[in-house]
Amino acid sequence: MILTYDAIDVDGCPANDTIEASSTKEAVENLRRRGLYVTQIAERSDRKAHAGTAGSSRTNRLPLKTLVLFTRQMAMLLRAGSGVVPAIMAIKRQMRKPGQAALLEQLIGDLEEGARLTDAFRKHPHTFDPVYCAVVAAGEASATLTEMFEHLALRVGRQRKLRNKVLGSLAYPALLMCMCGSILLTMLFFVLPRFNEMFVQLHVETPVTTKLLLSIGQWLADYWYAAIGLGAALVAASVLVFTSVAGRQWLSNVQVRIPMIGQVRSRLIQGQVFRTMGMLLETGVGVLDTLELARESTRNNRFQALFDDLENSVTSGGQLSSAFEQSGMVEPFICQAIRTGEDSGKPGGAMTYCADMLDETNTELIDASMRLIEPVILIGMGLVVGLVAISLFLPLFDMTSAMR
Repeated sequence: MILTYDAIDVDGCPANDTIEASSTKEAVENLRRRGLYVTQIAERSDRKAHAGTAGSSRTNRLPLKTLVLFTRQMAMLLRAGSGVVPAIMAIKRQMRKPGQAALLEQLIGDLEEGARLTDAFRKHPHTFDPVYCAVVAAGEASATLTEMFEHLALRVGRQRKLRNKVLGSLAYPALLMCMCGSILLTMLFFVLPRFNEMFVQLHVETPVTTKLLLSIGQWLADYWYAAIGLGAALVAASVLVFTSVAGRQWLSNVQVRIPMIGQVRSRLIQGQVFRTMGMLLETGVGVLDTLELARESTRNNRFQALFDDLENSVTSGGQLSSAFEQSGMVEPFICQAIRTGEDSGKPGGAMTYCADMLDETNTELIDASMRLIEPVILIGMGLVVGLVAISLFLPLFDMTSAMR
């Protein structure tokens, strides 16, 4: 522990500084040997620690892309023989955003005060998750920090690649939906009202669909502020869902119940869980500690219950593969691969192998899902635009027939 003290030396001059000791009593005795008489001593104020944590919680944090770069450069510099602090200093000089540079500056400050790298990372949970910190702790304990950063570079790099894959696959459907909405609003606000004026002047009876669309357009024109307020409320609700803990928990539980999307989401979670567990087991972390840390990789209730079953199986002398098989959530060939790894004494390697297989199949599944979703959206757009077009032209056809 690090303590701050106020003291008086033999000449009566005041002195204040910090000292590291296992207890307050030990610190006081060490200071007396230096000729200092302690007047006040306490554990170091958490002001600096809080500042580091608060600053990194939202503003001073490394986004995933920057975290990948940081981890890879740490592995490279440590492999080249650099110390931890000089390596972070070198990376800090490359940072362009003040918040990111400030976070690395806080890491350097903590390390220079004698803190372990793991403890310094744990002050910034929004950047370094529990699994990341656990792997670094295993590297510090076994003097294999370079190898651990290399493992982390692969993990974080795969995580970013998968996220970009999902976002890239959703970009085109989102663009199609925006185009459909824009076309519909243009028809409601500009096209339909002009046709309606013509229908009224010519005393043409409009169909039910035309009346419905005209009513919607008129309501939006008269109560546009309510429509904007409703849109703002939906945006605020979406932000709340994606940013709050409860919202992300609810979203994670709902996703796995949606047809087709649920299968993709479940397999994505499985890939993340197996990769995390494989990496931790390969780095020498105990099985129960691995389960506790891997639990943090997902908030889904079904997988949280699975982790409970896994812990019960391990504590009762069973195998992880048996609990996976009994859950019904993991495919049989994956359970068999894990069982083979357990029988050979290499469960970590088996889980990493399963994660690689799941990543490949997940990529194929995402591509297939997007190929199916895109035509569905196009068909939906065609139906909406076709409905509007029919609502416009049916009265014209009736009018033309009456004039003959």
